[in-house]
Amino acid sequence: MSVLVFAESHDNTFKKPALESVFFGKKTAEKLGTQCVALVLGNAENPGQLGKYGADKVIHLSDASLANFDSQVYSSVIAQVAQATGSNVVVLAHSSNGKALTGRLAVKMNAACVSGVNALPETNGGFTISKSVYSGKATVHYALNAENKIISIMGNSLSPQIIGNDCPVESVAVNIPAAKVKVVNVDRVVGQVPLPEAEKVVSGGRGLKGPENWGIVEELAQVLGATTACSRPVADADWRPHHEHVGQTGIAIRPNLYIAIGISGAIQHLAGVNNSKVIVVINKDPEAPFFKGADYGVCGDLFEVVPKLTEALKKFKAQH
Repeated sequence: MSVLVFAESHDNTFKKPALESVFFGKKTAEKLGTQCVALVLGNAENPGQLGKYGADKVIHLSDASLANFDSQVYSSVIAQVAQATGSNVVVLAHSSNGKALTGRLAVKMNAACVSGVNALPETNGGFTISKSVYSGKATVHYALNAENKIISIMGNSLSPQIIGNDCPVESVAVNIPAAKVKVVNVDRVVGQVPLPEAEKVVSGGRGLKGPENWGIVEELAQVLGATTACSRPVADADWRPHHEHVGQTGIAIRPNLYIAIGISGAIQHLAGVNNSKVIVVINKDPEAPFFKGADYGVCGDLFEVVPKLTEALKKFKAQH
């Protein structure tokens, strides 16, 4: 028995979700008294580096047919590797790819499946794992009684740590099915940390009055090393691209710091950001609902507050 972790690689490198998944897999394996095996599909530089985050060994399948993600192909390969390694627990990131894989894997492996978990399992007397529900207002605990288990983990649930060294890289023989989908082109947002991976996010709403004022959001984000985001009305008005839309109908995020500028805080927006560790709200309306969910709030004109905050941060960074 072992824990198998699917470690996604992007542009030949491993980003934070992959490292979180491996670290989560290692901690789960320790609870179960077994080893953690990382699986890498497609191109990746130095897959053995995953050993630093807990992998006891890495299985790397670099066949050209695995260069582009295909949930049908990948799920088949992962299920075969799980069987070959005797893995009855499979861990994935709760990314767009992970979401596409969890259900397929559960069917192929006849497994219990819980997606979007936020804590390590409890293994005393069984296997119980938890996740947030009702937009973070409650936590549910699932007892997984099936022999095989599929788990996808939310970002920022467990901070990855270097706990080891590079590990051996191996390969196994699998039957890679022919893809039914042909990937013609892949367009990815470049130049900033993707929102699901961002530890700091600066977000703007209709209070900015127009796209011409977005510079103050971007400047603050640049000083903080943060990713920019927006509310749904801003994306719908084409002030900002839709991939920056956070909320219940956009991207759900869990950063360490979320700064909301000129956003009233409707329930749909709160549902996508209320798992942030620290929420700072800047709004001139003292009755804005967002203040009730904020850790820190500034009631004032954002066009006065944000530039002063940016300058104060610049001064602080220069002195430290």
